[in-house]
Amino acid sequence: MSRLSGGWDRAGEEVQLLLDLCLQCLTKNLSRYAADIKSLPPNIKDKLITLMSRQGQITDSNISEVLHPAVESLDLRDCDISDNALLQLYNCKQLKKINLNSCKENRLGITSEGVIALALSCPYLCEASFKRCCDITDSGVLALALNCQFLQIVNLGSCSGIMDASLQALGENCKFLHSVDFSSTREIHMERCVNLTDVAVEAVLTCCPKIHIFLFHGCPLVTDRSRDVLEQLVLSNKIKQVTWTVY
Repeated sequence: MSRLSGGWDRAGEEVQLLLDLCLQCLTKNLSRYAADIKSLPPNIKDKLITLMSRQGQITDSNISEVLHPAVESLDLRDCDISDNALLQLYNCKQLKKINLNSCKENRLGITSEGVIALALSCPYLCEASFKRCCDITDSGVLALALNCQFLQIVNLGSCSGIMDASLQALGENCKFLHSVDFSSTREIHMERCVNLTDVAVEAVLTCCPKIHIFLFHGCPLVTDRSRDVLEQLVLSNKIKQVTWTVY
């Protein structure tokens, strides 16, 4: 029996290797096989999404081919996409995590229009990252807060159009939030969100008891009033990490 089991294990490994090779070949010849991608089963599409994402190959024009209704995670930080891609998520009701961070330059193609479409399409979203998507405004974050009430982590770092209304909406509607990065809702990152004030900080602290990381570098309108409260929460071990810029 053990020999038979070992044979099945080896066969499974060989099949997996063959599948990986086939997917690598497909990504190198996307234009040739584009019409065949849409009919692939979800488990194969998931592997293809991961591979294409790492290589920055998912675009506005091909994302609809690789998506499927059961997709749960999209890491698009290395992909050149815009609101048009987010508008095509209307059947992805099970999506729980999306990463649209830009590692270096500002991402100009993602605006509140796309975020609103994302929020309306994906009610079970738990983690949403938009670092350096600088055209997102309060209307996009408000849509997330009202429609994605299971949100736990939000990254809006360097989204300079975000104001107090965004944090207030997240605080009032997303009770599972433990991270918000405006600089991530266990974590809140608020760096360089220059329009945020003490009102936003107080809204989160009042309404999001699960928050344990609060970062707000480069937020010049946040005063010692908020910092004093946060320091007390750190001393009482209710918050694990707080960092800010001293002006």
